[in-house]
Amino acid sequence: MDATFTAEQEEIRRTLRELLLKRCGPEEVRTAVQSEAGYDSALWETLAQQLGLPGLAFPEAYGGVGCSATELALASEELGRSLAPSPLLATAVLGAPLLLALGSEDQRAALLPRIASGELTAALAVPGASLTTALGLTGDNRGDWAGGGRAGGVQARRTDGGWRLYGQADQVLDGHSAGLLLVAAHTGGFARSRTLLFLVRDPLGRDGSGGSAGVTRVRLTSLDETRSQARIQLRDVEAELLGEEDESSDMAGALASVGDSAAAVLAAEAVGAADRVLERTVEYVKQREQFGRAIGSFQAVKHRLADLYVQVQAARSAAYYAAWATGAGEERVGGLALAQALEALRITSSEAVQLHGGIGFTWEHEAHLYFKRAAGDELLFGPVHRLREHAADAARLFGGGEVAV
Repeated sequence: MDATFTAEQEEIRRTLRELLLKRCGPEEVRTAVQSEAGYDSALWETLAQQLGLPGLAFPEAYGGVGCSATELALASEELGRSLAPSPLLATAVLGAPLLLALGSEDQRAALLPRIASGELTAALAVPGASLTTALGLTGDNRGDWAGGGRAGGVQARRTDGGWRLYGQADQVLDGHSAGLLLVAAHTGGFARSRTLLFLVRDPLGRDGSGGSAGVTRVRLTSLDETRSQARIQLRDVEAELLGEEDESSDMAGALASVGDSAAAVLAAEAVGAADRVLERTVEYVKQREQFGRAIGSFQAVKHRLADLYVQVQAARSAAYYAAWATGAGEERVGGLALAQALEALRITSSEAVQLHGGIGFTWEHEAHLYFKRAAGDELLFGPVHRLREHAADAARLFGGGEVAV
């Protein structure tokens, strides 16, 4: 592994940081999350059309830049520093890679260039709170998390004209505003139980069709407002099977692969957030005085900050390695990196609130935004102990109560 970044990678980081410093401060973030879309549409257009962020890891044949998960992780680290709300995670990290891995050539050619240009956003809808299981991060994704043939989840039914979906998915990232839904649904009944992915195109009716009939989408109130979530109800909705109907296709494997790369990107994003909140805390303790001197001069405070710095740097190393390993074809490292990064963000943000004193608990200060991001991400993609437990089980680290040689 080459630990140094290329000139192109450094340029991506520098350009994105400069842009976000100008256009995505704490007040801009608060304004963006209150908008109908849940993010700044003008900023998203700039990120897409001028920087090519949605298509950063796409092949050039589909309008992308042709970079790897490493560049996407570096970009996400900068977005994490400012807590910039955007559909990048749902679209370019979760939805588009599945379309690229499982979609037919016609589907890829029709949809990926629109995603790369920022014209189209996507969302992955899985039943209940099963996102991390579906992605193979906290459990085996070959189970019945999509419905299992019983009531609940999302069911798919074949008709003469194609497929119909019925069911509900909660906690769908950016699901209220996405122009394309990738829905995991159960089909086949008990005898031939299978989970497949389906496309629901233009659920918002932006092409003048009035939207997909039977789709109801409600934006949810979430702990972390910078990550918009929605409940999607499907009532006999017309859908299109993602890819070809081939029983030999490994959908679970594709989901796990996307989950591993998504975990690496999320880890980098969490590291960016932890690094920024630590910077802000160091700045504050240099200014706040107690007993006639800056509290940052007290040895106890120095020790706490030093411990946080070590934890953030260790998480950064793990995130960078996971991003590199994903591009190099090494599997099952993203979950461990994500666990370390989420833990670092949780501890750093909580310490930041404490060290900011009374102001750290107020709505006016941005410290609470980072704390909510930490708590919200662990609810969505964790918890940390389950990420580590599943990684250990997958690696067969422990067996029969003894450490495997």
